[in-house]
Amino acid sequence: MKAEKGWSVSIAIDEHEGRTRAKAQLFGDGHPEMVGVGLARLNPTDLDVPAIGDELAVARALADLSHQLIEATAADIENVTKIPPHLEV
Repeated sequence: MKAEKGWSVSIAIDEHEGRTRAKAQLFGDGHPEMVGVGLARLNPTDLDVPAIGDELAVARALADLSHQLIEATAADIENVTKIPPHLEV
């Protein structure tokens, strides 16, 4: 049986310069920490529903983190194979 690996993501949400900001930190066994950031702001014509701003900022932070992880993986593949990877997103 293979040993289980674990990665975790910690998400912090705050207000910063009139915007909702989310910071997603990825922690993994032997993996360098990565941080993604997402911002959301209320459109003046929209209703003020703070949970929606939180969700949008978190989604953007996770998307940023995801893109960083894909780029890091592509660099790792190229370092090992010496061939530029073609990763499907």
